[in-house]
Order: sequence, then C-alpha cells, then structure tokens
Amino acid sequence: MKPFWEEGLLSVREAADHLAEEEGGPDYSTVQTIVGRLEKKEALRRVKKIGNAWLFEAIVDKRAIVGGLIDDVMSLLDEGPSPIMMHLVENEKLSESDIAEIRAMIREKEEREGKGD
Repeated sequence: MKPFWEEGLLSVREAADHLAEEEGGPDYSTVQTIVGRLEKKEALRRVKKIGNAWLFEAIVDKRAIVGGLIDDVMSLLDEGPSPIMMHLVENEKLSESDIAEIRAMIREKEEREGKGD
C-alpha cells in the first residue's frame, strides 16, 4: 500500500520500482500478486488503462489502517498507549519533528478541552 499512499496513481511496474528502492524489496511478480490481492480486498482499485498497464489507486485511508492496527495492539496489551509510547521513546524511534508534532497535538487537545490555561 505504501507506494500508492505516497505516490497516488501507479501501475504495478511503478509500484514495484518504488519498492525496489528499499533494500530487499519484492520483485515485480510478487508486487503483481499483492496488487491483485489488494484489489480483491477492495484496498486498491483500477482507475484507467494505459497501453497494457492498469493504473491503480488506494481506496483505503492510511490513517484508518494505522489507527486500526494501533487499536488492535492496544487491546492486546490491555494497558493503553503507554507501552507503545515508552517503546518509541526508549528505542529512539521518534525524530525531533515527531516529538514537535506530538507536542502540538497535545496542545491542541488541551485547548479543545479547555486545559490550555
């Protein structure tokens, strides 16, 4: 899904090329199989054909998928978000821009709830 979320409309070849830039990326036939499965699961859809190649786009929203995965992990932990945040902080998975974005989100939430005083 990553290439389609990042680039938008892509052919299987373009998605394979995008993924090949990553070390150990899948080959073309693997990407073709995955795209077919994602289309059947209605995560991708064919938009138009150029020559022999179909262009696909993501139907599912990245935030919805990520949110669902995080909710699933949190329900398995049964402890709320603290273990996830501790892992990200302790293993230095958060960049300075990530931290700044989290702080901004916290400030916005506090302001919405009237706690920003």
